[in-house]
Amino acid sequence: MTTDPLPDWVLPRRQQIGAIIRTARTERGLTQIQLGELAGMDHKTVHRIEYGTSDPSLTMLLRLASALRVPLADLVRE
Repeated sequence: MTTDPLPDWVLPRRQQIGAIIRTARTERGLTQIQLGELAGMDHKTVHRIEYGTSDPSLTMLLRLASALRVPLADLVRE
């Protein structure tokens, strides 16, 4: 595992992806707890992903996309 510092663009991009997930969740009237249950993850993990403090795996993003019923590409669009 690398210990190099992350490029400057990584954190803002994670926050942007998190904001897209949060918007999709609220548009569907879901709480973080409900989305976590649908995606098979803890609501605290959903919170960390939505606020960009966690580095979600591809599997996590796929599970969130499935739970939100959106293509993965919609969650990571720029």
